[in-house]
Amino acid sequence: MARHSCLRLPCCRHACLRLPTHAEQPVLCLAPGSLLEVFMHLGITGPTMPDWPSKIRTLWRWFFNMKLAASLVCLFTCLTAVAYDRVYVHPFNLFSFNKSTCEELENLVQEEKKTFVPISIESQTTPAYEDDLNNKVKLETRNLSITRRQKLSYLKDFVYVLSVRFYSELREAQRGQNLLLSPNSIYGLLLSFYLGASNQTAIDLQGLLGFVAPSGDPDCTSRVDGHKVLSTLRTIESLLVNNRDKELLFSKTLYLFSAPGVPLFESFVHDLVPSADVFYVQAVNFTNPGEAAKQINTFVEAKSRGQSKHLLTDLDPATNLLFAVDVHLAVSVKKALRLKEPHEFWVDSNTKVLVPGMSVTGTFKYKTDTSKTFAVIEAPVSKNALLVLMQPIDGNDLDKIEAELPLQSSAWLQDLSPRQIKLTLPELTIEGSSDLQELLADMKLPTLLGKDADLSKISDANLTVGKVINKVLFKLSSDGADQPEDPATQKEDLVLLEVTLNKPFLLAVFEEKSKAMLFLGRVTNPLSSV
Repeated sequence: MARHSCLRLPCCRHACLRLPTHAEQPVLCLAPGSLLEVFMHLGITGPTMPDWPSKIRTLWRWFFNMKLAASLVCLFTCLTAVAYDRVYVHPFNLFSFNKSTCEELENLVQEEKKTFVPISIESQTTPAYEDDLNNKVKLETRNLSITRRQKLSYLKDFVYVLSVRFYSELREAQRGQNLLLSPNSIYGLLLSFYLGASNQTAIDLQGLLGFVAPSGDPDCTSRVDGHKVLSTLRTIESLLVNNRDKELLFSKTLYLFSAPGVPLFESFVHDLVPSADVFYVQAVNFTNPGEAAKQINTFVEAKSRGQSKHLLTDLDPATNLLFAVDVHLAVSVKKALRLKEPHEFWVDSNTKVLVPGMSVTGTFKYKTDTSKTFAVIEAPVSKNALLVLMQPIDGNDLDKIEAELPLQSSAWLQDLSPRQIKLTLPELTIEGSSDLQELLADMKLPTLLGKDADLSKISDANLTVGKVINKVLFKLSSDGADQPEDPATQKEDLVLLEVTLNKPFLLAVFEEKSKAMLFLGRVTNPLSSV
């Protein structure tokens, strides 16, 4: 009987076919599926053997001349092992333009682009275009096909890596303070500019977003289709609000303010519609920066029903374009009990504050790192949201943990084990605000959205981008029940691990299905907003 060796197919992580050792290794990739799918992939549709390359003829003879029972067992094992795998696709190719789309884009470039001038922020009437825009905004739950799962898997890591870079800059600028950012929304802001950028600016933004073309060719197919990326980002948020969870409220509002008389391309504005629940486009006179900031703050506060205040403190009078995104997440932890007595929280070794607190008992995931530096607890706080808390232990401080944040979001959730835990923590209302322009300057990229940036897909006017604000609000509370007189509701023989968050800690909110990180923050004092 001929000896066999297992040959690993290049594109399939687990797939193998046993061929005689003298046979050449086939240079092909098998997608999972039925035996018929394999033969069709090879172009084998009948018992005849046309003039195929020697590699294919060798494989054909193996199927029909070797002992088929043994061969099929191997093939079945191979296919079963990869029943849910697909042919490997480079992450870039999941989001890039294909040739047919490139041809369509070339035709669109030749057509005259329609523009409109936004209505003044001082106007008391609602512009017709605003109703038209927001009637199209609808956050829908999308079915997760295999391709969409692949996109989510890759994109969530791109988003996280970039957010860690921004977090590192904010950490230095806001040392000792509460800190909060939304990875999705800050990535989405950069993506918005990518949709409006051309030439070198588009290339630079694409690189910052994490996409590097494998071929390196400077043609259209080396560019990422921003609409595909935007759709995938929005899928994560749609998964969060799936089932209309009563314990969770999520909203995302996008604002675009332009100087009076600056025309905006309709196509660009419509491209941004899917990125938020509500989208407002208004004209503001930036030449009086104090008055402009006041008008914008009043407008945003009114549209957010008082939830968002003081969006801006100052403005550059040379500005003629300003972006802001405002994200709110409020979670009411089911079965959490409000503490009757205030919760002690140590801001530092000498400073203690008393804050409203809550406790919840259940099966949560938990770990301490190998060096006993920090502890991590993962608690599902709604049907679709995971709250991950990281607190220093054994005398370690938060700075050390922050300096060593993992470069993959999945690392937050690795090696956790289920435990019966009583978790006590403060109720939280944390607000964060950051200017993307300042962050880019801190990252040595001050010109990326500067005066020389090519944003010719936003407007045919010369644009000076002012502030690009990412504002975030996160609320965490109990579901309203007070703690009973005797909290010992567990069985006597049940051993509970008691975890109390009473000193500065890190928090992250993940969408449960995709494991994408939606919020990343630091709590140093629950009584302080950012």
